[in-house]
Amino acid sequence: MTQLCRLVGIPAFEGAGRRGCDMGPAAFRAAGILGSLVELGYDIVDDGDITRAPADVGRAYPRMKFLPEVAGWIAAASECAFVKSADSLPVFLGGDHCISAGTLTGMSRRAAIEGRDLFVLWLDAHPDYHTLTTSSSGNLHGTSVAYACGVQGFEGAFPAPTHPVAPGNVAMMGLRSVDREERRALQTAGISVFDMRAIDESGVARLVGAFLKRVQEANGLLHVSLDVDVLDPSIAPGVGTTVPGGLTVREAHLVMEMLHDSGLVRSVDIVELNPFLDDRGKTAVLMVDLLASLMGRRVMDHRSISERRGF
Repeated sequence: MTQLCRLVGIPAFEGAGRRGCDMGPAAFRAAGILGSLVELGYDIVDDGDITRAPADVGRAYPRMKFLPEVAGWIAAASECAFVKSADSLPVFLGGDHCISAGTLTGMSRRAAIEGRDLFVLWLDAHPDYHTLTTSSSGNLHGTSVAYACGVQGFEGAFPAPTHPVAPGNVAMMGLRSVDREERRALQTAGISVFDMRAIDESGVARLVGAFLKRVQEANGLLHVSLDVDVLDPSIAPGVGTTVPGGLTVREAHLVMEMLHDSGLVRSVDIVELNPFLDDRGKTAVLMVDLLASLMGRRVMDHRSISERRGF
């Protein structure tokens, strides 16, 4: 039976504090995301873009930018993720990374309904582990993981997640910009942190392989959240939060290919593309190519080759 894949645009820019990410879903579609998945044999439904209504958050946390709007996006994304994942593998097209506060909580709710735990592979230069009380920038795309994990510091603005993600089920890969408050929180949270030093020392294959083994042994449901800025800005300039020293094209494709081989991925975010900052669609095309690798595009069947060679 052919697997159903749903494309869902979530055109949020408010979490990043600047316009541009709201054009991300359109840019991914223009870069051929639908056709690339059809070529891989999936049944594809493009559900278009969702909308949001600003939430009533009172006057809490006045330093936070676009708080009612982001709260609205989180509520809409959470419900969307829960519903769409019932019969398909949803791919959420951001939008900035604030949408993941919703997709993570929605997918965690789905996992609970199925009697499973949600695991998260967070591919990002930043951990996004601030709360509304620790963020100095006021940009809410930096709070998604903390919120989804049920960390204190969102009271009076966002409702507590019904099924918080267990921090021990989260692996962050590609980190290279971590604020002091986030560093302190991560040291006690139990999250697996694979920063660029860990990648340089151990390689992505070893780190990703160990995490996927944990997910498999737990019969977990895996959500992958792919931020443009996990990539080195020399190959992916179309993002407002560039940090030098990110993943190379080959490293990123290897991660995606391993994810596909695992057969564990149940939902995906691709976020933070800002077409206004891109170079002739270079970043959008690369992100679509990475998604294609995650969904099964390969040069050769390496497992078959290994079997023929007796490995």
